[in-house]
Amino acid sequence: MKVLDKMYKKLIVSCQALEDEPLHDSYIMSKMALAAKLGGASGIRANTVKDIQAIKQEVDLPLIGIIKKDYPDSAVYITPTLEEVDELYQEGVDIIAFDATIQARPGGQSFQDFFFEVKAKYPNQLFMADTSTLEEAIAAEKAGVDIVATTMAGYTPYSEGTVPLEVLKEVVENVKVPVIAEGNIDTPEKAKKALEIGAHAVVVGSAITRPKLITEKFAKAVHALSVEESYTK
Repeated sequence: MKVLDKMYKKLIVSCQALEDEPLHDSYIMSKMALAAKLGGASGIRANTVKDIQAIKQEVDLPLIGIIKKDYPDSAVYITPTLEEVDELYQEGVDIIAFDATIQARPGGQSFQDFFFEVKAKYPNQLFMADTSTLEEAIAAEKAGVDIVATTMAGYTPYSEGTVPLEVLKEVVENVKVPVIAEGNIDTPEKAKKALEIGAHAVVVGSAITRPKLITEKFAKAVHALSVEESYTK
């Protein structure tokens, strides 16, 4: 069965923890991926070759690989250059994902120039474009990506305030390649809605795998209630 068929109308769990987070450890991410599989996930999105290698020891699910790396001259940080693509390809992931926004990449490179170089080097690899707007999704499809995703909706300066599910609907209606819903899918209801809209699959990350952020949401709600009650006394 092809990779995309395995993920059709299924849940993909993003297992990531950055350096400043308590769960930043490849072993922990591998166990997070195992928990996701046991819970019913049909795919994993992971960051860094080290984490991917550890995850492969625990699960045999399709893998979407990225490498987050900051460059001083660019706001693009998800698989920003050919160097990161090389690392992911050599490790062997099913899908390589990268930022496909209009923001300039390191060295001032455009997305189109970047992907032309990438596709020429790895013509048989599946590639997923993380976009923030309908226009970027259409441009990525024209460039030749295999999948577009709404990962960056609301995270670029010019897409702030947009509703991810509304962006998803626009993208689904205007591109022919598979569309994966990702970004701010923080409830089961939103995940279900994304599939109903027409997403090929849905990626959920923080709401499942980042307990610090999950705790903060609960703590904020509890604190707000305690403050409200103190005012009424």
